Amino acid sequence: MILYPRLDDLLELRHQARALGVAAHHLVNSTFSGLYSSVFRGTGLDFEEVREYREGDDIRNMDWLVTARTGRPHLKVFREERQRSVILCVDTGPHMSFGTRGTFKSIQAARAAALIGWAASKQHDRVGGVLFGNPATGTQYFRATPGRRGLWRLLRALTKPAEHGEIDDTRIIAALQHLDSGSTTGSLIFVIGAINQVSIGLERTLGSLRQRHDVLLLPIDDPADRDLPAMGSVIFSNAVGELLEVDTDNERGRQAFRDDWELRRDEVKQMAYRLGIGFIPVTTDADVHHVLTEGLRRYAGGRV
Repeated sequence: MILYPRLDDLLELRHQARALGVAAHHLVNSTFSGLYSSVFRGTGLDFEEVREYREGDDIRNMDWLVTARTGRPHLKVFREERQRSVILCVDTGPHMSFGTRGTFKSIQAARAAALIGWAASKQHDRVGGVLFGNPATGTQYFRATPGRRGLWRLLRALTKPAEHGEIDDTRIIAALQHLDSGSTTGSLIFVIGAINQVSIGLERTLGSLRQRHDVLLLPIDDPADRDLPAMGSVIFSNAVGELLEVDTDNERGRQAFRDDWELRRDEVKQMAYRLGIGFIPVTTDADVHHVLTEGLRRYAGGRV
C-alpha cells in the first residue's frame, strides 16, 4: 500500500482505461465526463435571481433556505456563461493518512479530486482548489483557471505528505468562508475529506455558500471508522502522538463505537438534505470512479 498520492497516478486518471482498449475507454472515461457535463451543464451557469417554483422546474435548483423562510417553494434561476468555475476543496490533514482496507483516505480523496478535475477540464471549465489541514503547508489556494496547468499544480500539491499536528475543525470552515467571499457566483464546489461531524459553524458556512453556489460533500471513509475490528488490546495514536489503549474485543464497546459513528453520519446527511447539498460518500476500499458515477446519477435524479 502506498502511503501518499503519487502525481503520476493522478495524471494517469485522465487515461484511466487506456490499457483496457478502446471500448473500455469509452465506457469509463467518456461515461464519467459525459455524466459530469449532463449533470452540471458543462458550459457553466451564473446566478441571476430567485423566484417561486413552477411546475416542470428542475428541483436541483431549489433554494431551500428561501423556501423554508417563506413557506413556499423557490428556486434559483441561472443564466449560461462561457465557462464555469469548479473548486476542489480537499482535506489534507494528518488524519487523512489512514486506511485499513484498499488505500489511505488521502489517496482516495486525491483520486476523487483528480477525476472531477479532469472531467471539468475536458468540458473547458475553470478548475481551482483549496487544500486545508496540513500543518506543514497551511491552507493553500489555487485560483480557478482554464486549461490543464492549474489542475496540474493542484494535483502536485495533493502529493505532499502531511505532518503530524492537531486536528483543527476550524480549518475547513475558514477554507469554505474564503470560497464564499472569493469565488465567482455559480461555482461548483466539491468538499472532499473526513466529514462526519456537524457543528453550528460548519452548517452556517455551508448554508451561506449554498446560496450562491452548487455544493457537493464527498466524505472519505474507511470501513474501520464505523466497524472497529476485534484485535484484542490495541494502542492507538492520534494526530498529535497521544496514545490510548483500547480493548477491541469488547462487543459492547464496538457497538457503541458503531452507534456513535452512525449517529454523526446521519446528522451530516440531514444537514446536506436541509441545505440542498449533494452527498456522495467514498470509502477507501471502493472503486472511486464507480462511486462518483453512481453518486452523480443520483444527484441528477434530484436525490442529494
